[in-house]
Amino acid sequence: MTRRERALGMARTGQIITVVSLLALAGVFVRALAFTPVDRLQGPAQKILYIHAPAGTMSLMAFAVCGLLSLMYLAMRDRRLDRAAAASAEVGVAFAVAMLTTGPIWGKAVWGTWWAWDARLTSTLFIFLLFVGYLIMRDAVIDPDQRARFSAVIGIMGLVLVPFIHLTVYMFRTLHPDPTLIKPSAPSMPGVMLVTLLSSIGVFILLYAGFVTQRYAVAALQEMREEEMLRDS
Repeated sequence: MTRRERALGMARTGQIITVVSLLALAGVFVRALAFTPVDRLQGPAQKILYIHAPAGTMSLMAFAVCGLLSLMYLAMRDRRLDRAAAASAEVGVAFAVAMLTTGPIWGKAVWGTWWAWDARLTSTLFIFLLFVGYLIMRDAVIDPDQRARFSAVIGIMGLVLVPFIHLTVYMFRTLHPDPTLIKPSAPSMPGVMLVTLLSSIGVFILLYAGFVTQRYAVAALQEMREEEMLRDS
């Protein structure tokens, strides 16, 4: 099997995973809206949690994966690792857009304000802008080896930020609530809500896998096309 055939096969696999994930996501939305009880204190606005929290979790996971792959690239100098790191960063930015869009809507309904410059929100915005810069830099730098090295440095910076962002609600006074799921003690929500949240996180993990697989395949095909153009010139 040629490189092109492998890349095309990977793209098709990613498309299948994405379609299945989107159908499952529709099912999660139906469960959240129709079969999950309304929070007593926050009202219907609390149901944004089932989009906001999984999107936020997956964006930080995507940035962490990018950072880990960046470390591996600097150690091994394998172009495939750089390609995978870039794909994870791009998907992470997409999930971060969903997180930063749904968060203010929820905040306005519950806190009475669209935005507060507290530690969690500010650090989340910072890592989002960091990886937006990562993607811009990749488009600006032409030399592939130099682009991969610069990208790896930014990716590692993002990796360092991820645990700090998770711990901000413990380290600083913040409007953002404490974690309900990823914490030392048991989850602090009713079982039916927990099942809906975990189902949504599972679907977002599948979405991440589908998106990254497709983006990696597209990058591989683009790299092959550039190699062919260099040979023909």
